[in-house]
Amino acid sequence: MAVKIKLKRLGKIRSPHYRIVVSDSRTRRDGRAIEEIGLYHPVQNPSRIEVNAERAQYWLSVGAQPTEPVLAILKLTGDWQAHKGLPAPAPLLMPEPKADKRALFEALTKDAADEPKGEAITPKAKKADKKADEPAEDAASPAAAAEPTEA
Repeated sequence: MAVKIKLKRLGKIRSPHYRIVVSDSRTRRDGRAIEEIGLYHPVQNPSRIEVNAERAQYWLSVGAQPTEPVLAILKLTGDWQAHKGLPAPAPLLMPEPKADKRALFEALTKDAADEPKGEAITPKAKKADKKADEPAEDAASPAAAAEPTEA
């Protein structure tokens, strides 16, 4: 039986993510797999790549052939070089750790507490102020239009 290491596609349209699986070469792309050995999420920045190196080495040692996309992933993670006895590549880029939401919230509330408190202006109050100003402007504009301007 010919065994391949290939990508199994999951996810919605335009939002793919893959599992790196070991399966018989005759099965469908998304068909039954012998074993799942990793993940690949190309949409994330940087791409999320996780490979169980121990299992990948085992399957490569017993003759499983990686497809071209999986071979590229294995070269990025260094598993292919480890199998062939070549020097390891540079480490993968990792996403920046996310900021602690609680600390960010506490900092913002502290800043808000330090600010002087003024009158709160609501959208209704703004509209009422504008309507109160408009009749005064309208009363002044006909008088201004009636006066002749000297040029």
